[in-house]
Amino acid sequence: MKIVRNFIFLIMILLVSGLFACETFAKDIIPVRPNVNRVNTVGLYQVGDDVRIYKEPNENSQILYRVRYNANEFFPEDIGFEKFFVVYLKEKSLALVAVTDLVDDWVEIVYDNSTGKTGWIKMDDPYKFMTWINFFNNYGKKYGLVMLKGAPESCKEMRASMEDDAKAISTMNIPQKINLSVIRGNWALVSVMDLDRTPKTGYIKWRSNDGVQYFFPAIK
Repeated sequence: MKIVRNFIFLIMILLVSGLFACETFAKDIIPVRPNVNRVNTVGLYQVGDDVRIYKEPNENSQILYRVRYNANEFFPEDIGFEKFFVVYLKEKSLALVAVTDLVDDWVEIVYDNSTGKTGWIKMDDPYKFMTWINFFNNYGKKYGLVMLKGAPESCKEMRASMEDDAKAISTMNIPQKINLSVIRGNWALVSVMDLDRTPKTGYIKWRSNDGVQYFFPAIK
């Protein structure tokens, strides 16, 4: 009986260890709060699982990092999934980093979202780059938008036109879904069904004049 108990105890330890090991797997990454370190970005780039980050847009330049990752691990550990990616959805094969500049077949990316540090990577496909407007048109129209936590309350105001001093015609309270119709510059035309079941349509400011994003596609 003692041998059986010891065997069962060993199995339980292995199961618990397996559960904790699963927690190290990469979790989906979608922006939750506004990030002031990405205000100067122009769009997003889809990266592969082995990325060389250069100091300058030149293969003879110093390599700052070689980033490699899979569903379970990210190297180097001092960067990690959440610092590197703006969006990482394993099931959708989406691995997007923020872009600050483009030169020929190179893109300058933010490789550390916590500090705003940038470096250059060579594009293997120019179609993997999306401007923010293209990204919102592709994913915002499909999935709708979500207001990021910590965004100012003024973001809930729906205006009659794309002007800071335009009349506020309605206010989002607890919208069930924010449907995107048109996005131009810093403004988005949206329609919502609020908690009181009242349909509302108007313009919202999806990012500030200096580039801080307040809304993001609610990718699922």
